This record gives sequence, structure tokens and C-alpha cells, in this order.
Amino acid sequence: MDDWKALDEAQREAVTYGDGPLLIFAGAGSGKTRVLTMRIAHLISARGVSPRRILAVTFTNKAANEMRERLEQLVGSAQVRQMWVGTFHAICARILRESGQPLGIPPDFVVFDEDDQLSVVREVLKALDIDEKRFAPRSILTFISRAKEKLTPPHLYVPTDYFTQIVGRVYPRYQQRLEACHALDFDDLLMRTVELFDQHPDVLERYQRRFLHVLVDEFQDVNRAQYRIVQHLSGLHRNLCVVGDDDQSIYSWRGADVQIILSFQRDFPDAHVVKLEQNYRSTQPILDAAFHVVSKNVHRAPKRLWSQRREGLPVTVTEVAHEREEALVIAQHIALCVQQGGRRYGDFVVLYRTNAQSRLFEEVFLNYRIPYQIVGGVRFYQRKEIKDVLAYLRVIHSPNDDVSLLRIINVPPRGIGLQTVETIRQLALREGISLWAAVEHPQLSSLLTARAYSAVAQFRDLIRELRDLRERSSVTELLQEVLKRTDYLQRLGDLRDPEVQSRVENVRELLTATQQFDASPDGERGLAGFLESVALVADVDSLEEGSDRVTLMTVHAAKGLEFPIVFLVGMEEGLFPHIRSIQEDPNVEEERRLCYVALTRAKERVHITHARLRSVFGSTSGMLESRFLYDIPESLKIYWSPTELAHPLPSAKPARAAPPPADEYRVGQRVRHRTFGDGVIMKCERQSDDHVLTVVFPQAGIKQLLASIAKLEKLS
Repeated sequence: MDDWKALDEAQREAVTYGDGPLLIFAGAGSGKTRVLTMRIAHLISARGVSPRRILAVTFTNKAANEMRERLEQLVGSAQVRQMWVGTFHAICARILRESGQPLGIPPDFVVFDEDDQLSVVREVLKALDIDEKRFAPRSILTFISRAKEKLTPPHLYVPTDYFTQIVGRVYPRYQQRLEACHALDFDDLLMRTVELFDQHPDVLERYQRRFLHVLVDEFQDVNRAQYRIVQHLSGLHRNLCVVGDDDQSIYSWRGADVQIILSFQRDFPDAHVVKLEQNYRSTQPILDAAFHVVSKNVHRAPKRLWSQRREGLPVTVTEVAHEREEALVIAQHIALCVQQGGRRYGDFVVLYRTNAQSRLFEEVFLNYRIPYQIVGGVRFYQRKEIKDVLAYLRVIHSPNDDVSLLRIINVPPRGIGLQTVETIRQLALREGISLWAAVEHPQLSSLLTARAYSAVAQFRDLIRELRDLRERSSVTELLQEVLKRTDYLQRLGDLRDPEVQSRVENVRELLTATQQFDASPDGERGLAGFLESVALVADVDSLEEGSDRVTLMTVHAAKGLEFPIVFLVGMEEGLFPHIRSIQEDPNVEEERRLCYVALTRAKERVHITHARLRSVFGSTSGMLESRFLYDIPESLKIYWSPTELAHPLPSAKPARAAPPPADEYRVGQRVRHRTFGDGVIMKCERQSDDHVLTVVFPQAGIKQLLASIAKLEKLS
């Protein structure tokens, strides 16, 4: 009842609406998770819908876990266990394990993560005698991923230039290698599910009849393949509820299509639309600033957030000399607020457009002894020791996983050298079998020395014994047995070495993860379920909420999160909006949405910084402040000097240094620089309280310089 009373009018409408398609536009901080979970609870308790007939789809494991926890509080854990709640990839993996046999997909398939995929691409490039220095495996993988997002299989892939011709050669071989390993990549989980539903209507009908209600969160982020899956599953009963916000669509680079949510009413003319416009997170000045940025977009649904927190401080804008000063004044601000203002380190987040911007903040925060966490760095499951141990579990689960087998066949070292591995590889190639089948092949003993074959046989027997254990062991028990029989921890090195200690602690933390999995509802799915959950972990899942540390993260990684105080750094043309976006879309619509997301992460305050000079890829350039700063009305922002930002005081007044005289420099004037020598000014542009000079130096080329920093000597 308390949850019901807490709903506002629009939220209550969304929760109680009856059958048929329902589109909920849920603005930032408008309580969409509460609405989605309350709607599911309402379906069960008020309308008598069996939880078995409800499918709820989210985009991250974090969101799925939060939804399960809320639903358990509302309807009880027994009811939640009967529902299907998970990410698109997890739901599709479950469908394919249950029903993928008509497509030749074995139930014990493994999911390859990005590292595994890159290994396969490199292997294919080597087989095709293609130089990976000229054709980067990661770029090729990106093109393959884009093809799969568009549901284009290898035989229908049409190259458009020389690079895509190479992709067209790699793609079919890459897919063949996955199939040989009994593996699917992330995109396969979606594409093969669509293929299953398209080609086997009896399988589709079974799932359509099961799921009376389909609910999709973060609908603005779906791609074409995901939308096809949703349309398929809801095709019989048409009880499709989608929740999203086109203003927060920021993932086009990974296939998301904002037009899907914008055209939902065209695809479902009878759809009921509810707008959640009351924000429960931010103050009104923050919401207004965000609105003025995003409202410049042509392609958006009309809506505007409002808050009962009408009073609030304006956005501060600080111009710094360079990126090091940017990091310094922010560190000083945070340190002072914690020491004197009663703040916690966990109240602050630093948001940047690109990961590379974190480096200086890390250095400065270390110097100031400010604790921090980075989201999007080396993830736990990407660490070498974790991937080693997981590779054992994956081979135990599916021995045909060649990538994992190659990783562990001599880890820890067991006397299986490169020559032995190559012999096994050649046998597999010649016989058209997996590496594991080659390890078990009776002909192998005649191809190896007695010593080498003995080492391979010991490895073979180890895996066979561990595979025998998997059916009667929990994941934790199986992992403990792997560590015991391989002596992995003891062979990491000297435990007095801090690096070795860290690796041991990481493996022990993995045991914590398996214990939590075994105790969860998903524990019933055993080893396959655990490996699947690990493969689908996202960057943001590594965020430790509640820890008293400053968070450093890209704006992309911050969606769905909130912090009392947000620092939005590097607000300069070419950085935010990013230069690639400016080149591809002059209206930079997605960059505007990204800025909107950044601003609406803040509950109380937003501090924006931009630099006059910034070093990018080893070259220092004069920077212009972001166009988005001009979109925010003057009434919603105040200008602080670096000193005011570093030492915030309640009485701080807006301050700006007087600009140098406009005629101090002129086009055509000859000048001298202490490093670049003599040159001629070709362009002189005003930038806030300074001038950006474009100077041609015969010895050094064309340079952009800030007048206040360059201190050019005028020549007659």
C-alpha cells in the first residue's frame, strides 16, 4: 500500500493500464524502475496473471538484479522465481539452450567474450595470410558485429570497399570457427534467436503462448534484432509494454536505433502512451539546463521534466588553462568539501567523454590521497588469472571450445610445448575435428614423443575427471576441485610478492562469486548458467555503489546512475561534442542526448569545466568551449574562476578576467615564438576571455595558440 500511495498520477496510469501495447516515455529520474516493477506486481496480484507468463527484459545485469530484488519485496521470491527476468542476451541464451537444436545449436554452447572473439579473428587472419597490422582485428570484429545487428549472415554480406572485402573473407571463416567450438558470440545470441523464430514457427508459437505479457526496459536502446525478438514474442497476445526515453538514446555506435521508440506508435497505432515527466532526482535548474541542450534536437518526442525541488543552484562553468589545472582544481574542491563541508567522497562523480581523460585525474587524485574508482577500466573478469580459471570451467562445460583449451593446455606449465600444440592443431585441421577431439584421437600418440604424449594424456585425463564431477557438484565445488588438481594458486609465484597476492585474492573473489551464484535462483542452472552470467557482465556491473570513493567514468557508462555532485569535464568542441560526431552528424543529436544524460545524473550540483589548451595524442591545441554551453541560458549558469572552483564558498561571486584588447593581435602580423620560431598570424578568434591565434611557422607548420599562454613577440 505504501508503494501504491507513493505513485504519482502518471505513474499510476502506467501501472494499471489494461491489455494491448503500452508506450511509457520515462524521463530521467522519473521512477521508471518503480513503475515497471509495480506494473508487474499489479498484473500478478490485481489481475491474476501467473508469474510464469511474464517476461521482463532489461539491458544490464545490474538492472535485472535490481528488478528482481524489488519484485521480491512486492510479490515474494517464490513468484519471482517463476518469471523470466534478464537482459536481452541472457533471455536469448536461455531460449537457444532450450530450443536451439533445430538450428544445430547444442545446449552446452559457450558464449565467447570480446577477447575470445579477437583470438578467433586473429586465427582466421593468420590462416588467410592477411596482415593484422594493416587490418586491425578489432575493426574487423566491429564490422562483423554491425552485420549481425542488421541480421546479415556471412553469405549475404555485401562488401562496399577494400576493407569490407577483407571483412567479407574473414566473416564466414570466423563463423565456422565459432561453430566448431560450439560457441556463440554476443550478436549470435540475438541473430540466431531471430533466425529460430523466423524459420521455426512452432518454436515461436510455444514462447508466444507462454508469455502473456512482455515488458521491455530502456527501449530507446534496442537495435533492430532486439526489436524483431520483441515483436515476435508479443505477436500473439500483443501485451507489449515498453519503457524508455528517446532523450537518453546514446548507443547508436553499438546498434541502438532511436527511431524504433519514436516510430512505436506507427508500428502499433492502438498503443496507449503515458509520459512520466516528474523528476524525483534533480533540482529544477539542473533539469532546465538539460532541457535547453536536448530540446535543440529535431528528432525527439515533445516532453519536459519538472521537479518539486524548485529551488537549486545554477550550473557552474569554469574555464581552466589546461587539463592539468582542470584535474587540480577539481581535486582541491573535493578535498575541501570532504574536510570542511561534511561531504563524502562517494558523493562526487567525474564524467568525461573519452576514457583517455581519466589519466590525469588518477594521477592528481593519488597525489591528493583522494580514493577513487574507475568504471570501464580492466574488468574483474578480464584479468589473466580469472580468465585462466574460467577457461578450465568452460572446457569442462564444452571441450570443443578451442579458444579456452588453447589457453589452459599448458597453464600451469605441464610440459606441453608450442611444437606439441602445433602437432595437435595440425591433426585437428587434417581430420576436421576440434582440438579436444584431436587430444583424444588414437593417432596422436604416434605423432608425439613419449614424453610429450604423456603430458597431453595427463591433461586429457584431468579434464575427463573434472567433467565427470560437474553433474554432481556445485559450481563452487567444481572450481575448488580445479584449483586443487591444477595447483593453480600455489604456482602463481611467491606469495610475498604483492602482485601475486593480488592475483590469489582475485581468484578467491571468484569463489565468492560462484558461492553467490550457487545460492541464487539461477544456481539451479549449474555451470552453464554461471558461465553465461559471467560472459554477459557489463562495465557498469563493476561499480561499487555505496563505497566512499570518487567515481571516474565516461558519460556512456553513467546512464542509469545518480550522484549528488557531478563534474562534467572537457566541455570543448571536438571533445564534447566529439569530432567524429561533428563530422558524421552536423546536428550532433546523439551528442546532445549524451550531454542531457550527463547533466541529469546530478541530484544537487553540476560543475562544468573546459580548457583553453588541451593535449590530445601528444599534440597541444587551443580549444573552443562546447556549443552546448551556449545552449544553457545565462540565468541557469554562473561563471567561476579556477580559484573559486578549487575553494568553493557560499558567497562566491561570478568572475571573469577581462579579455585582452581585440587589436592586440591582427591577421598578417609577424610574430616570434620561443619554440616554433618566426611566423605569421593567419586567423585571430575571440574565445571567452582570450584569443585563439592560428599561426603559420615555416619551420614548425600551422599551430593554434592561445594568446595568453603563447606570449608571442611582435615583429615589425
